[in-house]
Amino acid sequence: MKISSAEFIISNSDVAKCPKDKLPEYAFIGRSNVGKSSLINMLVDRKNLAKTSGRPGKTQLINHFIINKNWFLVDLPGYGYARVSKSSKKIFQKFITAYFSKRMQLVSAFVLIDCRHDLQKIDLEFMQWLGQNQIPFSIIFTKADKLTKTKLPLHINSYIKEMLAYWEEMPNYFITSSSTGLGKDELLQYIGLINNQLNTAAK
Repeated sequence: MKISSAEFIISNSDVAKCPKDKLPEYAFIGRSNVGKSSLINMLVDRKNLAKTSGRPGKTQLINHFIINKNWFLVDLPGYGYARVSKSSKKIFQKFITAYFSKRMQLVSAFVLIDCRHDLQKIDLEFMQWLGQNQIPFSIIFTKADKLTKTKLPLHINSYIKEMLAYWEEMPNYFITSSSTGLGKDELLQYIGLINNQLNTAAK
């Protein structure tokens, strides 16, 4: 799939105020500072569609972007470490949970993981929550360019081994780099395939 247009639509913290369109949505979420905004900008080939920041916790709202006029990319606040108050974190958690629980247009979530790190408890708990609530998701390993070609597969295989201690099989995953464009075609092809299946089923 080729991205021909990408447009910001709305930011809010109230799921009821999300777009009323029935277009499919793909939600991107991960721990703070995992490289989410950079990945989104890489996918749509735009430098500043999603706001990037060196300060963790920059994204604090549900952000909708319409892609190719036929699907939504949803940028959600990061979970975990962020320089915000505890009360703000509770608010984030509340509307993130509400989004995943109530948003009928959601087709799949993408959980972003920094490939340099071992399995983190907070990531595991969030993925388990998605599984328990029957919300389809894939893992996107980010920052692959930060590891050598030798270390990258070792880190990924180690992560898979840790995941299989909790999951019967490894969730679908992609290996990406916002700097080199690694994984872009595979990820967009995956979304395009699902959209085609949804269009066929709707006919």
